[in-house]
Amino acid sequence: MEVGPVEYVVIAFPGNRFRGEIAPELQNLVASGTVRILDLTFIKKDQDGSVSYVELDALDPTEASVFDNIEGEVGGLFSEEDLALIAEELVPNSSAAMLVWENTWASAITGAIRRAGGELVAHERIPASVVEQALEAAA
Repeated sequence: MEVGPVEYVVIAFPGNRFRGEIAPELQNLVASGTVRILDLTFIKKDQDGSVSYVELDALDPTEASVFDNIEGEVGGLFSEEDLALIAEELVPNSSAAMLVWENTWASAITGAIRRAGGELVAHERIPASVVEQALEAAA
């Protein structure tokens, strides 16, 4: 099985204001074959600085219901060290979602590169603001 590039994101929610708008978009990406969810973990930092971690499969059913239609092999990719590093960066009274996905849209080209004997030398995301500025400057 060819595996596309795998990425992770950490999305912070100051004031623990997670409203669920992200889940339907994730569902669309999974349903279209664009990504495959590999891990999803939540971190909560209370006002006093105490931290808790919750994997998707351990959420209360009412909290997890927003993710019911997201298919993926969720679980276990984040180490305790990963979680602790992210928790350190969170301000008190906030939470974060840590998400790992495979860019399944790229698995075919990834396989072709490997079969051709190619090696990935560099890969970096260019921030949207930088691209927008460059496009505006070029216009």
